[in-house]
Amino acid sequence: MSDWWYRNIVEPGKLPLLLALLSFVGSFVVTRTITRLIRAGRGPFRNISSGDVHIHHVVPGIFLMLVGGFWAVAAGRHGAGPLYAAVIFGVGAGLVLDEFALILHLDDVYWSEQGRKSVEVVMLTAALVVLVLTGFTPFGVNDLTPEERQNRGLFALNVGINCGFSLIALLKGKLRTALIGMVIPFVALIGAIRLARPGSAWARRFYRNRHRARARAGLRAFRHDRRWAGKSRRLQDWIGGFSESGPDARPGSDAGSGPGAGRLPPRR
Repeated sequence: MSDWWYRNIVEPGKLPLLLALLSFVGSFVVTRTITRLIRAGRGPFRNISSGDVHIHHVVPGIFLMLVGGFWAVAAGRHGAGPLYAAVIFGVGAGLVLDEFALILHLDDVYWSEQGRKSVEVVMLTAALVVLVLTGFTPFGVNDLTPEERQNRGLFALNVGINCGFSLIALLKGKLRTALIGMVIPFVALIGAIRLARPGSAWARRFYRNRHRARARAGLRAFRHDRRWAGKSRRLQDWIGGFSESGPDARPGSDAGSGPGAGRLPPRR
């Protein structure tokens, strides 16, 4: 076990990334647990306020990310500094991405339908870091042989093609496919080839006068959502606590049923 740990984690220099991932996930789990207890009115936890202003945990998260990031740059690759910096950065990233929806919408949508984006982004981020830890390199450059990597033109072409596929998948409204495709090029290729989701930038631009393509895209999206959306929502409910009712929730409402359902008053 010690030989495997040294050969696969320590020697390749992946220990800081592993610590950052563990602290990132741990920070998110602890934060979600505390916010759910606050929402349910249990335990000693309270929202932090300065006068009439509620201080969201994204604020200390940004501060910790700055400290960890600058510390990592200053510490270099040797000693224990990068390890401490990785832990601090991971904790800060967990706090920030737990309120990703607030940053995106510039509104307190933590428990609303839009707040699910925070949980989804955290899950995607953790999955991407796990892929990098297991040996996948962004834009698929790990698929090149050492001789091919020496050819800068081929290297740049490989990165450019994979980046292009990921960009097309993103324009087609497939965020998860685009992000995962950054480390698994085949996924980005599939996302770039298949039909765009209705309402995406690609569909608005290229399906405007193509009624058959627009109808096929809508049918494909409907079938996909019918198959996977329910499972995804149940997982997000379990992780993020959206199905729980807090003391301030509207009577008879459910935080996981429909846009804006179960939304609490702004935490300010």
